[in-house]
Amino acid sequence: MVSREHNKRAAGLHEKLQLLRSITNSHALNDTSIIADASRYIEELKEKVDRLNQDITTAQSSSSRDPLPTVTVESTEKGFLIKVHSGRSSSGLLVSILETFEELNLNVTEARVSCTGGFQLEAVGTQSEEAEETIDVEAVRQAVLQAARHGRDNSDQDQEG
Repeated sequence: MVSREHNKRAAGLHEKLQLLRSITNSHALNDTSIIADASRYIEELKEKVDRLNQDITTAQSSSSRDPLPTVTVESTEKGFLIKVHSGRSSSGLLVSILETFEELNLNVTEARVSCTGGFQLEAVGTQSEEAEETIDVEAVRQAVLQAARHGRDNSDQDQEG
């Protein structure tokens, strides 16, 4: 009876080692080598996790210093409610966004802008009657986002130059 139980355990252990071998892509044949390969594999995974955590930390610190603008656009009865927020204000940002409104044939009927502690714009735009095509929320969002990034980047170049 003890022998049968021992054989069951040995078979279970062998099965688990073969599973470990396949997970770690080991080509080892004996148990000790499979475990050594698994140990190396775990160390490689730990290094990858450390590198990814460093990348995340770097991305978070750079984005907190220089956050990208956020743009939300909602469809309303009057047209579009467009909100733009950036962690910092720049001289070209408002001009770039207003030029985009013009290119999209959007008439601004209401607007609030603040440049204190960053940049915030909330505007209601209606599509002008001369517009050849109707535009959707996502097209407005993408165009305004691109304009916000462009306006911010141009302002950065002006300050550097």
